[in-house]
Amino acid sequence: MTDLLRVLPHFAVGQYASLLPVLEKHALTTSDLLTLDPVDIGKRTHLPLLDLKRLCATVLNALHTDLGVLGPSGQPGQGQDQDQDQEQEQEQEQEQEPLRHVGHLGRPPPAPAAAAPSSVVLKQTAASLAAQWQTISTLDATLDSALGGGIPAGYVTEITGESGAGKTQFLLTLLLAVQLPPPHGLGRPALYISTEAALSTRRLSQVLAAHPLLRSVEPPAGRPSLDNIVSTATPDLESQDHILTFQVPVEIERRNIGLLVLDSVAANFRAEFERSSSTHQQHGSNMGARSTELVRLGMQLRDLARKYNLAVVVANQVADRFGGGSKTPISSFRHQGQSQPPQHHLHHQFAGAGSSTQESPLATRSKRYMPGGAGPAIPAVEPSSSLADIVPRSSITEPRPPSTMLPPPPPYPYGDDDGSGAPAPPALLLDHQQRWFTGWGDDLDDQAALKTPSLGLVWSTQIAARIALYKRPAYGNRLRHHSRQRLDGSGDDEDKEDDRSRLGMPALHTWRRWMKVVFAPHAPASAPGLDGAVEFQVTMAGVKAVAKE
Repeated sequence: MTDLLRVLPHFAVGQYASLLPVLEKHALTTSDLLTLDPVDIGKRTHLPLLDLKRLCATVLNALHTDLGVLGPSGQPGQGQDQDQDQEQEQEQEQEQEPLRHVGHLGRPPPAPAAAAPSSVVLKQTAASLAAQWQTISTLDATLDSALGGGIPAGYVTEITGESGAGKTQFLLTLLLAVQLPPPHGLGRPALYISTEAALSTRRLSQVLAAHPLLRSVEPPAGRPSLDNIVSTATPDLESQDHILTFQVPVEIERRNIGLLVLDSVAANFRAEFERSSSTHQQHGSNMGARSTELVRLGMQLRDLARKYNLAVVVANQVADRFGGGSKTPISSFRHQGQSQPPQHHLHHQFAGAGSSTQESPLATRSKRYMPGGAGPAIPAVEPSSSLADIVPRSSITEPRPPSTMLPPPPPYPYGDDDGSGAPAPPALLLDHQQRWFTGWGDDLDDQAALKTPSLGLVWSTQIAARIALYKRPAYGNRLRHHSRQRLDGSGDDEDKEDDRSRLGMPALHTWRRWMKVVFAPHAPASAPGLDGAVEFQVTMAGVKAVAKE
C-alpha cells in the first residue's frame, strides 16, 4: 500500500501490519481496495478473506471521516460499520455451518431480512458550505465578477499565460489582497515560493502605495504590509518537494497562512525531466516519472488547501503549439467560391491531425500506415530515357507503386448544415479535446498563434481552476517630424504633408491583455475566443479592467 498514507496520513496501520506488505507486493492501491471485490483480492494475495473485508471497511470508514460523512448517531460512518459487521457475521456463520443452507426438503431456507439502510447525515450541508465560502479579491470589481467573486480558498487555481501577459502582476496583487479583511481578503498572511526569480519587493511597494483601497485601510484595521509576506526559493525539484512536505505545513500552522503562491510550477519540472535523452526508452521513462511527481505535487497542494482552508495559486508557463492540422477556417474556401474544401486540403488536414507535439509514440507510428501518413513512400523506379530501348519489358502488367495504389481519402460525411463538408477531427484526439481545457484553440476563426500550458494533460487534472492570460500587440503609425526635402528644394506644404504620411510606418504602440476563465468549479467558463474575456491593463496600482465602450 504505497499510497495509503498519502491518501490517509493518519490511518492506523498497526493492526494491519501483516496485510500491508503483501498488498504492496502485489501493487494494490487504495483505489483497488475500494473498487475491487475482496474475494478477487484474496485470490491474488492468498490473504484471509475476513481480514481483507475488515481492512476495506476500515479504509472506507476513514475516508468518510475525512470527508465528514456522519451516521445516524452522529459518529462518522457508524451505521455503515454496523451493517458491515452484521454482514461479516452472517458470512462467517455460513462458512462455518454449510449444512444449514439446505432444509429438510432440499430447498434453501428463506433469506434473512435485510437490515434497513441507515440514513447518512452530512457533516456539512450546502448552506454551511456557502456560509464558509471565502475568496481573495483581485482589487477590481470587473475581474472579480468574471472570477465568481475572486480566487477561492480551499482550491488549487492556476494562472497561465505567455511571458509578459501579467501573471506576476496578478500574483503580487493577491499577496497584498489576502491580508485585507473580508470581503476583499482573508485577513491572513501569504507565503510565496519562487522557482525562478526572487520576490519583487519593489513592485509590491509600488502597488501598496498606489492602490487607493490599500492606502485607505488604517493600520489598526489590518493594513497590508510586506512583513506579512513570507518568501522562499526552490532551485530544484528535490528542495521543492522537501519544502512543501515538511516546512510549508509548519509555517502555515505557525503564521495562519491564507495564500500559498508557487511561481512557477513548470520551471523545476522542465529542468529535471525535459532534458535530451539518447533513446526513446529513456524519454518515455522520464515522462512516466514526471507524471508520478506531478500527481504527487497536486495531491500535496490539494491537501494543504483543504486542510488549512487556504487558497493555493500556481503560475504556469506556456509553449507554442505546432502541428495539429491546418488553421485555415472553412469559411475561407467559401469566400473563394468553393462550396467544399479541396480534397488535397482535407487530405493534408487528416494527415496532420495527429502531428501535435503532445501525441504518443504509438500515434506517430500508426500514421505511417494511414492514408496520407508521414511514413516513407517507396519511390517508383523507372528506366532512364537512354535505357528505355535496351531494358526489356515484361508482358505482364506491372503493379503501380504503393504510393499511387492508395485510394484517395473519402469525402467527410461531417460538416455544416449548408453541406460545406468540414472535416470533423476524431473525438478522442488530444488536438480536438484540448481546446476545452488549455484556453487556446476554442475559437476556430482566430488566426493567432496557439499556446499550450506546460506539464500537459496530467497536470490539468490536478488543478481545480485555470485562468488564462492573453496578450496581443497594438500597432500605431510612426510619423517622422521632419519631412524629406526634394532634391531641388522645391515643394509646398501640401507636398510635405503627403510625404510625411507616406513615410509613416506601423510600429508597436502597446500591448493589450485579456483574462479568461477556462474552467472552474465556482464560476462559468468564458465564451470562446476573446468574446467573453475581460480586457485589463497593468498600472502602477496593479491590474485594472478596461471599461468597454
